[in-house]
Amino acid sequence: MMKKIFGLFMPVIIWLGTVGPASGETLTLMLDWFPNIDHLPIYTAQAEGYFGQKNLEIKIISPSETADALKLAAAGHIDIAISYQPQTIIAASQKLPVVVFGRLVEHPLTTLLFLKNKGIKTPRDLEGKRIGYTVPGLMDVLLKAFAQINGIKGYRAVNVGFAIAQSLIAGKVDAVMGPFKTYETVQMQMRGYQTDYFELEKWGIPDYDELIFVCAKRYANRHSKVLTAFADAVAKGIVHARAFPKAALENYFKAVPEADLPMETAAFELTRPYYAHQQKIDQNRWQTFADFAWKHALIEKPVDVTGIIWKLGK
Repeated sequence: MMKKIFGLFMPVIIWLGTVGPASGETLTLMLDWFPNIDHLPIYTAQAEGYFGQKNLEIKIISPSETADALKLAAAGHIDIAISYQPQTIIAASQKLPVVVFGRLVEHPLTTLLFLKNKGIKTPRDLEGKRIGYTVPGLMDVLLKAFAQINGIKGYRAVNVGFAIAQSLIAGKVDAVMGPFKTYETVQMQMRGYQTDYFELEKWGIPDYDELIFVCAKRYANRHSKVLTAFADAVAKGIVHARAFPKAALENYFKAVPEADLPMETAAFELTRPYYAHQQKIDQNRWQTFADFAWKHALIEKPVDVTGIIWKLGK
């Protein structure tokens, strides 16, 4: 999930600084959204030379649509994608040939966001309301589960895509499933709007990895060492960002000069604790979420996560 921009969204292609050795690997990485503070450890890894040390050159691409990255990775059109654990579970149930091999954000940031002046105190207050969602095939599915668990009936689901703030402010929807508690809340506050939200993991949705790295299984079979090198570099970027936040922000704003400095600086302080502390995928936690998805009919077929978790160092 997921970062949303107030103005016109345009696909962005960013070449990350240093070019690796001629004998190295060039990887195409598609983000889950436009470049934002969630991705800071990646830019840190580039600026500090961690990718270069692994003979890697990274080309970052932003998606044109919110659900593009995982699908393009599965089809082999890009090398690596940033995706979400629930989306990957859904993809696995649909037999898309993707695997997860690393993590960027290790706990849910996704919320059901609404304006404070709407009189919404409990999920049941959303009965009969218009509820937006961001990523088709993911956030509408999570919304369905949230509604089932919390007794929300008769709501209307509306795809708002990137236009979260616009949709809430204009009253096109009463709430949106998908905004991050570390980002959109800051963005809205800086525009003078007070928001509140329901955290999914506190209202019946199991804990999960918010942002992960995925690729096609065929790519993993052929480039396992490259994936390990990539994950190692990202892990170093996270460690550096925690230890030297000011330097990390400076590197990020150099790489993404169009970013809103005050807003993303504030968002960074909220996001930093959620960056993954290690790259190993917790199989038990993933299976718990997969079983939850099956129980609540979020997926059509049960998923054994051993088939989608790629062990680094293979």
